[in-house]
Amino acid sequence: MAIRTGTMNFFLKFTLYLYTYLSLVSAFSPPDHYLINCGSADPVATDPYRRIFKGDSVSDHLVSEPLIDPYTTRFLLKTLEPTICENLPVIKEFIVPVDSEKLKITFVPLDNSKFAVVNAIEVISAPRDLVTDLALYVDSEKNEQISGLLKNGLETVHRVNVGGFKVTPFNDSLWRTWVTDDKYLKSSDVPEKILFGGRINYQLGGASREVGPDNVYNTARVIRSSNETIPNTNITWVFEVEKGYRYMIRMHFCDIASVATGMLYLNVYVNDNLAYENLDLSYITNRLLASPFYADFVVDEENSGILTVSVGPSNASLPHAVDAILNGIEVLKINNSMGSFDGEVCTEFVLRSWRRGNAGVLVPLVAVIFLLLIASVFLQRRRNWFGDSVAWSRLRVDVSEVNLKYGNQFSSGKA
Repeated sequence: MAIRTGTMNFFLKFTLYLYTYLSLVSAFSPPDHYLINCGSADPVATDPYRRIFKGDSVSDHLVSEPLIDPYTTRFLLKTLEPTICENLPVIKEFIVPVDSEKLKITFVPLDNSKFAVVNAIEVISAPRDLVTDLALYVDSEKNEQISGLLKNGLETVHRVNVGGFKVTPFNDSLWRTWVTDDKYLKSSDVPEKILFGGRINYQLGGASREVGPDNVYNTARVIRSSNETIPNTNITWVFEVEKGYRYMIRMHFCDIASVATGMLYLNVYVNDNLAYENLDLSYITNRLLASPFYADFVVDEENSGILTVSVGPSNASLPHAVDAILNGIEVLKINNSMGSFDGEVCTEFVLRSWRRGNAGVLVPLVAVIFLLLIASVFLQRRRNWFGDSVAWSRLRVDVSEVNLKYGNQFSSGKA
């Protein structure tokens, strides 16, 4: 354990110095900031947080392929609208590396569906210190420092404000939502919540407000000993995730509970494995209270679909002191080896398969429409020639040029 602690101390110190190089002293102003109101012809629209979204119908950001069957597509959208409106909005958030001057976002129908839908898109440049390249990989056999996170995409799965209230985008400089932690708590006894009314001491090199806002760092859950006995308990949070992926777990710490530095030591566990022993926040934050810090851990989730995060007293914990603390938790899915967050195929394969599949639908669709047109011509001419007679007549093969053009409207996808 001593070797593990020493290695982790060096890792955390090195990470802190790395943050010092990357951190910005001024307020974050993203160089790229696009807010798109999809499907709108209005120049601008304002959301509840007073942000201005531009309609994609009047911008140059929308590039779409012609619909294969516009009539069927419109009918399905109208059918599903009430169901969508009755449910809460679904927000998907991704952090992706971009190595070109353009970012392309494509939506395709799922499986046999005829449409894909999106209401709004936000594209915002991330601060340089939001994700670093280093993390600690944790499993039952070993803990080791790994690199390469910046080469991967991350999908936000859970973002929790521990011990506090819900943080809305209005109170977050990156417009994120942090939910309360109550439903994730596994502990039999409800751990103590604390609220800090003082100033959060953001340091150059520590966590910035873009990493975590004040409203996350000024609340926490703690384990506290009130006598000579150190509690023999942990605080545990449980998160449901999709099996078969690696996950990055970010834990936010800020000692807003101790009366002096050098009194708080705790153990950190991920999936019941000891991720860090005797974490000394005073050492990490250069002996400054109420100074935020975060640590990133990477785990594999192959079987259970459950991730657990725990903090608790350590062998170095002191009586009459705070023995464990945690302020926030984030769980982010890491894309797999195919660059995907959903399945074992790459994006280009999905797009190619979708185009091939819809090309197969187009041919019989046009054939059916063409046959219906021929049948309608036959019936009309039959009425003209024979009135109400039921005698059989041979079908003429000379379909008019007007009807051919009408049929081509369907085959070309034009309304």
